[in-house]
Amino acid sequence: MTKDQSTKKIAVVLFNLGGPDGPEAVQPFLYNLFADKAIIGAPAGIRQALAFMISTLRKKSAQANYNIMGGGSPILPQTKAQAEALSLAMSTKVDGAEVQLFIGMRYWHPFTHEAAKAVAAYGPDEIILLPLYPQFSTTTTGSSVGEWNRVYRGSGQAREICCYPTLDGVVEAHAQAIERAYSAAGSPVGVRLLFSAHGLPEKIIDQGDPYQSQIEATAAAVAARLGKGWDWQICYQSRVGPLKWIGPTTPDAIAAAAEAGLGVVVTPIAFVSEHIETLVELDHEYAELAHDLGCPHYIRVPALGTDPIFIEALSELAVGSLSRAGTAPCQGWSCDTKHVKCPYRKTAA
Repeated sequence: MTKDQSTKKIAVVLFNLGGPDGPEAVQPFLYNLFADKAIIGAPAGIRQALAFMISTLRKKSAQANYNIMGGGSPILPQTKAQAEALSLAMSTKVDGAEVQLFIGMRYWHPFTHEAAKAVAAYGPDEIILLPLYPQFSTTTTGSSVGEWNRVYRGSGQAREICCYPTLDGVVEAHAQAIERAYSAAGSPVGVRLLFSAHGLPEKIIDQGDPYQSQIEATAAAVAARLGKGWDWQICYQSRVGPLKWIGPTTPDAIAAAAEAGLGVVVTPIAFVSEHIETLVELDHEYAELAHDLGCPHYIRVPALGTDPIFIEALSELAVGSLSRAGTAPCQGWSCDTKHVKCPYRKTAA
């Protein structure tokens, strides 16, 4: 018997990185991160040995950074808040269908396989896979979706939203957040807007990953929406390891602004939650750097979090995906042919 819309069950799975919930979780979290073949593309034995070495060497410094945030990452409670807001927003758009949100973290609890087990027990008719990464990368969304496909064994027709770099609500929410932070700081003259995103090794981009191109698209769309002739630049943070990464780095961009006598407005353009990259790197390390270099202003824009405009945009994106099958980006986005790692191009080919 076919269910009518009023009894249809929709599962929405939010994918995110995850983070350690206490000091003892730091090393295993780091191990899980670096043991992922999407992060280190070496054979399994070598990758696991490197993950053990890196997680061991970085344990104490990472614990010190997490201590700044109270001993653990706030990313899970923030993701739960986003899930609750999204559930409420979606409930008004699906004509009485039941909607339940699930969280699948890649490197710490609740893991992707834990979310998959919970979704299977729920027994959905429809599944929406929604990454909390607006810009696609094989190292983030690709890794999470790959793990989901490996472990999920339940009911439901799945639809993957692979990216939404220029989704109107994302662009508008960023623009308004920048304007609020700038205004709260007194709207100082002589500042440069830095769109700071997590970096990647150049070789990943060279292999056809669309991440950098999508970051550029998001930043350009936000700058256009601001419409005030902002002096702006894209930069990348969180580099680890000996490989050459895409640039310029956020510290180098801050240094260049200081040399030009400019302050900086720093906005996390690829992060939708506050976590170690924002609350430690941006709020402490880079703020101190700017001060030491003589930047006249250092203004940090918050991550989108549960911004109503952002949540409403995600809800419309999720509900809109129910009208199609398979994998697709947000409406109006298409990757270049050189981006061979784009999952939509692969499935549409």
